[in-house]
Amino acid sequence: MKQITKEVLHDAANRLLFDMSDEELDTLMEEFKILTQQMETIGHIEGLESYAPMTFPFDCMVDYLREDVAEEPLPREEALKNAGSVMDNQIKLPKVVI
Repeated sequence: MKQITKEVLHDAANRLLFDMSDEELDTLMEEFKILTQQMETIGHIEGLESYAPMTFPFDCMVDYLREDVAEEPLPREEALKNAGSVMDNQIKLPKVVI
């Protein structure tokens, strides 16, 4: 496992296009230290390997979902008639990326 250092966190932040102050990096390092200690503690539980990993804490009931049945798509004119703004036969949306 790769060691988590300030340099690794700083590099990850840069790759995600945001800056972190030294104080924020120190706080994040403390959080990772706690998480690592918790993972080590969990790793010492006897017989843990005999259990399947849990992906969701509750039983999933999927019988309420409808079957996914392919249907005929709406005609273009029908789909565009309620659009607020149309350009080149497509729905024009406001820019959401800065």
